[in-house]
Amino acid sequence: GISGAFQYGLQVSIINSPAEYIKTFIRETWLKRFGSPPSAEMITLMWSFIVSIYSIGGLLGSSSAGYLSVRFGRKKAMLFANIPALLGAALMGLSRLCGSFEMIIAGRLFSGVCGGLAQNIHIMYAGECAPRNIRGLIAITASTSIAAGKFVGFALGLREVLGVEALWPILLSANVLPALVQLLTLPFFPDSPRYLLIDKKDKKGCI
Repeated sequence: GISGAFQYGLQVSIINSPAEYIKTFIRETWLKRFGSPPSAEMITLMWSFIVSIYSIGGLLGSSSAGYLSVRFGRKKAMLFANIPALLGAALMGLSRLCGSFEMIIAGRLFSGVCGGLAQNIHIMYAGECAPRNIRGLIAITASTSIAAGKFVGFALGLREVLGVEALWPILLSANVLPALVQLLTLPFFPDSPRYLLIDKKDKKGCI
């Protein structure tokens, strides 16, 4: 759950706090490039892209979750979901240094791909690994992880933490931490018994 549905909750909430700082960054970057400030409508349009493109990435990730989980297995598919998470975090974290608000848009797209992949595979993987008597309890960890991600996102966005103008790129790239945690821990987890039996025909491994 740390890098499953948690990633979705984190990215949904984390974008709210630095909104004005990002709009100021767009304005300053535009002025440096073109010599004149952008219109209010253009800033609103760019901000809308930054917010909404996460859903486009989520759609792409969700659409490919089924194929990847069958082709590579649930565990490897979840590990694969960390690649767009790390790429998105790098793009957003370096956006101000590179003077490119387009990097924030691209980073949000990749983060959306991660969220769409991880949320769907999380439910599948956890449900298939859970013993029958606690399967319902394990299934709700997806909802719990989303709520935890939203809480952490709002907490990190506080002015006392990372919600200040100097630190907003770090705030946007905070999803690098759960991705790294999962990359270091998930390889030690077992694969889904259902995947081993039905897709890999490995009855011994399933048992």
